[in-house]
Amino acid sequence: MARSRPEPVPGRHPIDTGVAELTRDTLTGGWLVTINGAQSSHIHPDPTILDFEYMRQMAAVIASRYDGDGPLRVLHLGAAACALPRYLAARYPASRQVAVEIDGELARLAREWFDLPRAPLLRIRVGDAREVVTTLTEQTRDVVIRDAFVAARTPRHLTTHEFLTAVHRVLAPGGLYLANCGDNRDLALARAEVTTAAAVFAHVALVADAAMLKGRRTGNIVLVAADTPIEDSPALVRTLLSDPQPAQILTGRRARDFGSGVVTHDDAPG
Repeated sequence: MARSRPEPVPGRHPIDTGVAELTRDTLTGGWLVTINGAQSSHIHPDPTILDFEYMRQMAAVIASRYDGDGPLRVLHLGAAACALPRYLAARYPASRQVAVEIDGELARLAREWFDLPRAPLLRIRVGDAREVVTTLTEQTRDVVIRDAFVAARTPRHLTTHEFLTAVHRVLAPGGLYLANCGDNRDLALARAEVTTAAAVFAHVALVADAAMLKGRRTGNIVLVAADTPIEDSPALVRTLLSDPQPAQILTGRRARDFGSGVVTHDDAPG
């Protein structure tokens, strides 16, 4: 008889990069993981329910390109408690995923706390995302997702032209890159990332709520990049608009015109 998983213990837990705090969500029965004071992951009892809107936006974009019948090869750069890998494992059960997490103790705790798929369905690799990407075989991933943060910002070395060139190399033809871009109202970081991605990929798109895209609040923008067209299909538009946090998608010239500047290695040492 299979042994039941021990209940996670709420509280503060030391990790390699600081402190992880685990709090029960009394409304859903799930858990919120906070890293050094910043909300990092929400784990719902149902793996197909994502609490963070940017993850729902990413899931909608992936679903608009891939149905649930075939396997996906997914690379996650930044894993935290693996909410999105857990979702994709449920949505695309034949898939194989690798989640790269720089904090080894956080990765261990996520395995201990939550019912994550086991290898080979989901492998967690401890290391720096950029260093790992450069070691991977070219054209071996269908989807690459960057969701790595230090405090409220993506490490600069994961935003550069050189980094995106390395990501582009490991994507299979027709593959999809998605990045969670955290920014404030001036949108300078997101605009630079858009232009940098457009210098590497043939097509870019943006997904966020209208207030975020107009610079009216601090939050998250999902950057999408691919070498094949990114369609704002009626089904995808409906899904985004019907979300509890309604969002819109910018594609083509509207997305490219959003950008400003290119981030290179010289701009982001380390």
